[in-house]
Amino acid sequence: MTFSWTPHRFAGGALALDVANSVILRHEPDGRRDRFAVPEQLAAFPEAASRLSAEHDRFGGLRPVAPENEALFLHLREAIDGYFRRRIAGEDSRVQLADLLEACATALRAAASDDSLEAATAHSALGLVCEPQPERMKICGNCGWLFMDRSKNRSRTWCDMAVCGNRVKANRHYHRKKKEVSP
Repeated sequence: MTFSWTPHRFAGGALALDVANSVILRHEPDGRRDRFAVPEQLAAFPEAASRLSAEHDRFGGLRPVAPENEALFLHLREAIDGYFRRRIAGEDSRVQLADLLEACATALRAAASDDSLEAATAHSALGLVCEPQPERMKICGNCGWLFMDRSKNRSRTWCDMAVCGNRVKANRHYHRKKKEVSP
């Protein structure tokens, strides 16, 4: 199966969330896929993010992660995911916040330039920590991705209506029809 970075894969609404969402089905051991575990996908991400991320105007063209910074970049990704999931759930996230801030500082110190993916991701994460409306950050009810709900009435349930919303609605329709047909 071929893979490409499509607009759906940048449904998070912030570069840091798109990076965190690079792990598909994160909490399902049998279905979990880390897109960055494939070197070609990690290498292609910055160019796609430069075009498709909601923050592409803020960061412009992004440089790939330097090979010597890959481990710290992946640690940053996990710190982003861990902190924001706990914050959304309303759980005590002080330890995860400290880990995220340390990961951001490490990434910024190690980055060769501000236009590197690791530096831009750290800046994006720090912006989200200071988000004036943290209740707008949510977890998709279908795939579990993190996303910013920028809808006027703050009622978004899915990261992307065209993919996750469609799947949920189609599944509901299927089960409703199946129930009507069953004796």
